[in-house]
Order: sequence, then C-alpha cells, then structure tokens
Amino acid sequence: MTINTITACLDPVGREIIAKASQIEIAQGSQIFRQGDPCKNYILVLDGSVKVLARTHSGREILLYRVKSGESCTLTTSCLFSDDRYPAEGLAETAVTALVVSQKDFNHGLACSERFRQFVFSAYGERIREVISLVETISFGKIETRLADALLQEAADSCYFKVTHQELAVDLGTAREVVSRQLKEFEESGWLELHRGAIKILDSKAIAAIAKQI
Repeated sequence: MTINTITACLDPVGREIIAKASQIEIAQGSQIFRQGDPCKNYILVLDGSVKVLARTHSGREILLYRVKSGESCTLTTSCLFSDDRYPAEGLAETAVTALVVSQKDFNHGLACSERFRQFVFSAYGERIREVISLVETISFGKIETRLADALLQEAADSCYFKVTHQELAVDLGTAREVVSRQLKEFEESGWLELHRGAIKILDSKAIAAIAKQI
C-alpha cells in the first residue's frame, strides 16, 4: 500500500495527519513492541508482515494475527483507546515499512476527521472478528484439521516449504509435541515428507479433505 492510496480515502484533516506521520523501516526479526510496553503511536504497515504474539507465564506462545500491507495493529489501536500497555508482543516477520502517527495526532484525527475515524474503526472491527474466529477455532477445532489448513496455506506457492514444528505450534496455539505427533501421522499416511526444518506435501488433495472439516 502507498501513502497516496491511504490519503485518497481521507478528508483534508485526515490527509494532514498522514502527511505529518513518520515513515520508518524495520529490519526482519526486530521486536516492534513487547508485552508491558507503553503504547504511544498508531502504526500502519505499508509493506511487509508483523506477527503479533501472546505469551503465557510458562513461555508458551500463540499467534494472534499478522499485520500486513495496508493494515494496522488492533492491539495498538486498543491500547491507544484505553491509554493502556501492550498485552502482547509484535515481531517483524519480514522487513517492514510503516507509517507512525503520534498519539496526539491519532486522537486529533478521531475527534476531527470522520473519514480518519471510519478508517481506524473499520480496520479495528475487521480484526476483532478475526480474533474471535481464532478463539473459536482454538477452542472447538480439531488439531488435525487446523494443522492441515495451516499446511495448505504454507504450501500456497510451493509443495516444499521451510517451517519448523515450533513455528506451526505457535501459529496454531498448541504445543510443539502435539504438532510433531500429528505431522508424523500425516507422514505415515503418505501425505507429506518431513525434513529438517522443512515439509514437502505429497498429497495435497488428502490434506485439503482434512482441512475442509474446519
């Protein structure tokens, strides 16, 4: 997404706010915010991907969502609304280009720009629906169907892709041992091959059939 694309849907006040925003470059693997950090800026991703993770006291992680081009972080928005600290952490999954709007300008935009307010709340509402869907899936979905769906997403561009069991476990909100056991069952069924840090899909139709049970 470009800045021009964003400003095209805004009114003069909203365009002024975006014009005052800082554009930043974030290296892949960088921590953008940590659990407990104060929230001082509204961040809009122009390019790249940010993973937002929740972490339990035992150290277990769960992927809440990804923030990609044209999207903003729901937790950031929520923390700005409530003047609260981050309850999770954000990591740059790839190199990221983002716009940073100060809390002062963010609040001014909400108060004085109807288009800016609509832009913020539209993104916020859509992400909340995704998080609710995630909670329902984790609570009621079977691990084999969720894992099959995750494998198909990873294999969107190639039947051979690099991913660790731990990364899949974080994405699915479960333990690595659970993922490893289920992957082994898929391998024994002849649907895939497990390699060190990678997976090769052999029978995408069989995996798709499992995924459709979600």
